[in-house]
Amino acid sequence: MRLEGKRAVVTGAGQGIGRSIALKLASLGGHVAVVDVNLEGAETVAGEIAGAGGTAKAYKLDISKADEATEVMKEVVADLGGIDILVNNAGITRDNLIIRMSPDDWDRVIRVNLNGAFNCIRAVARTMMSQRYGRIVNISSIIGQVGNIGQANYAASKAGLIALTKTAARELGPRGITANAVAPGFIETAMTETLSDKVKEDFAAKIMLRRLGSPDDVANVVAFLASDEGSYVTGQTVNVDGGMVW
Repeated sequence: MRLEGKRAVVTGAGQGIGRSIALKLASLGGHVAVVDVNLEGAETVAGEIAGAGGTAKAYKLDISKADEATEVMKEVVADLGGIDILVNNAGITRDNLIIRMSPDDWDRVIRVNLNGAFNCIRAVARTMMSQRYGRIVNISSIIGQVGNIGQANYAASKAGLIALTKTAARELGPRGITANAVAPGFIETAMTETLSDKVKEDFAAKIMLRRLGSPDDVANVVAFLASDEGSYVTGQTVNVDGGMVW
């Protein structure tokens, strides 16, 4: 049990990649705070973990609100006794071409995807510093490296997340805290279920491994970075994309 007794927070854990990360960390012995803006989804995942013999509790949080992030992380610390692992996974999309994108859609994506990660890191940093131990993993995207038509806001937020990761690694490293980013490629989630087989085949043809990724592919890398086995890796961005970007 590589994460036996470690206390982990996973945001956006009520579905998709976040759910897989929460389940993976719990399966390795972690005590997981399942955080999501949708409390019902978080409670469902926490129930899955408990049903499998793990330890988890659901928390409702809109990560774009700094004060709320601070209060929820205080609650987690009170419940678990500390926070060893923070996985900033929560994110949204509001796609449109730049000339058609409203300022509100730009701002909302930046507030959730980038400001939200900052809010959570800021809320847990002092706890991790006092412990002289911590693992921060930010879920970015290959879109933050190469851009994408119709996703200027999303690409900017995910690129910013990589820069935030590098800065957190520099600032917190002397206190025994690592900070890394994981950049998924085309991952099969609820959002991709609506795509036609032809569209999926076209995407797969651009990937070296000729297949789409699964949420578990991402969760496995996060688990490594969150463990002591990844203790000498920090400030890095790990692409989990089957060789789509290189």
